Amino acid sequence: MKIKKGDKVKVIYGKEKGKESTVEKAFPREYSIVVSGVNVVKKHVKARGQEEGGIIDITKKIPISRVLLVCPKCGKAARVGYFVSDGKKLRQCKKCRGVF
Repeated sequence: MKIKKGDKVKVIYGKEKGKESTVEKAFPREYSIVVSGVNVVKKHVKARGQEEGGIIDITKKIPISRVLLVCPKCGKAARVGYFVSDGKKLRQCKKCRGVF
């Protein structure tokens, strides 16, 4: 999976198209991520014991195919490639060839 927690991404598909935000959580086995401020839904919660009930906002997962990584070097949304240098696997922007 080419997107990790803390990366800045841009949504390219769906009702949130065009938004840029950071990745809060990554789920590699499901190929999905949680992006802050994207795909926020309301959930009705029943009161249980001392906890209060009400309507809360929850950020749900979105598929990785709906986002592009924003390159920290050029600041543009671009695809990501890999290459090996000195035994380390590094990510590379396909637009500016910047390594991050």
